[in-house]
Amino acid sequence: MTTTRSHFALGCLCVCLLLLGGCATRPVNPPIAQANPGSGYRFETRQAEVKDKDALVILAFSGGGTRAAAFSYGVLEYLRRTEIVTPKGRGRLIDQVDIITGVSGGSFTALAYGLYGEKLFDDYEQRFLKRDVQGEIISRSLNPGNWGRLSSLGWGRSELASQLYDEVLFNNATFGDLNRGKGPLILASATDISSGARVVFQQATFDVLCSDLNAVPLSRAAAASSAVPVVLSPVTINNYGGTCNMTPPAWVKRFTDTDNPPRPAARAIRSLRSLGDFEDSKKRPYLHLVDGGVSDNVGMRGVLDSLEILEAMQETGMPTQLDNAKRIVVFIVNSLSVPPTNWDESESPPGSVEILLKSSGVPIDRYSFEAVELLRDMAARWNTMRRIRKSAAMADNKDPALASAIRGPDAEIYAIDVSFAALKDKGELAYLNQQPTSFVLPEEAVDRLRAAAGTIILDSPEFKRLLKDVDGTLAAEPQARRRTVLKN
Repeated sequence: MTTTRSHFALGCLCVCLLLLGGCATRPVNPPIAQANPGSGYRFETRQAEVKDKDALVILAFSGGGTRAAAFSYGVLEYLRRTEIVTPKGRGRLIDQVDIITGVSGGSFTALAYGLYGEKLFDDYEQRFLKRDVQGEIISRSLNPGNWGRLSSLGWGRSELASQLYDEVLFNNATFGDLNRGKGPLILASATDISSGARVVFQQATFDVLCSDLNAVPLSRAAAASSAVPVVLSPVTINNYGGTCNMTPPAWVKRFTDTDNPPRPAARAIRSLRSLGDFEDSKKRPYLHLVDGGVSDNVGMRGVLDSLEILEAMQETGMPTQLDNAKRIVVFIVNSLSVPPTNWDESESPPGSVEILLKSSGVPIDRYSFEAVELLRDMAARWNTMRRIRKSAAMADNKDPALASAIRGPDAEIYAIDVSFAALKDKGELAYLNQQPTSFVLPEEAVDRLRAAAGTIILDSPEFKRLLKDVDGTLAAEPQARRRTVLKN
């Protein structure tokens, strides 16, 4: 009888927990009555924080779980401890950063730096990088106290993960907190699972959704950006598109309201039109977001789109905010790992799970490589056109058609590749390539990823070209300083 009563009591307790948990509701992003292109967290309003009007410095943080978070953090550490001396003066490299894009694991480092700035370097390792985040998510998913909430409409494993991210890293901060800060513009991105469109957490995107980004928690953006399909649930946001009198800027209409848009912005125009599809909220009242790596694993799609639009606008004589920029510096922080397999040594093919993981990863990895090459191709094209414009042969040109044909940006592009493949130490390369895409890594792996980032930048030919072109020198020996920082 006692055993029966105990089982009955246990059963009642479980039912109560499920009922209580079943009342859980996901956070809802609020609507706005009127879109205002002059306010909110967006590129245009952040221009007031730009330190150097002559240069635009972008960090693109790729996906890859804790591997990506640690590697991108190593880049921030290197830029923070490295000073450069130029004819304009002396300053830290990190203070020159204007924009950081983040995907999946890279979005955590980007958002956390945008929120905390210098304070991030006090405890980010212990709060996130050297924490078993993955294990804590699994533990919470298996906790009966959360089963009711997990069965609630629109409340899945990613919402559970989002709560954890708030507790250990973001402290309930929202994009409104980023908007009030003075740091670089942080652009975390996710993927709309229905259309495959990139959804960037900035107010320009949320204007299309007629929603207030300032009220959105940073933890939800990080959860959406890292919501690996199947492993984690999509993050659902409300779409109120078409209800706030949102009017696209004139330059957008110039690109989208024609069957023959200016080149070379075809890919960017497709992205703009994909966003335009969100304006009909009656047909699409909800968006379900998954890992940003599905649409752009290296965080470069937005960078390429913006530069393509810049080029096309200047070729058609339209003014842009970067007309006076002399340099556009992009650090492509790519933590892609390519662990070797022995599949080709056996007549037996790999298993279904292995094939599924490989088949989903290979296209993403290939696109990551192509994105970097597209940036390099763009840099070469801009350089060629600039040399033609400044050549002696064009000095006496009177043909307006020819002048229009060679019009374009004067800025020099520096594509600084920060990836494992650039490591000269093949043993270290092999070690880093073995690190899995997960949200838990050994402490040694975290430290070696951080150290590798600085080594790669220091050895980069493109970084050395940048220093030469700005007539700059490093103010101290970074390698020695790096060893001191890691030792401490």
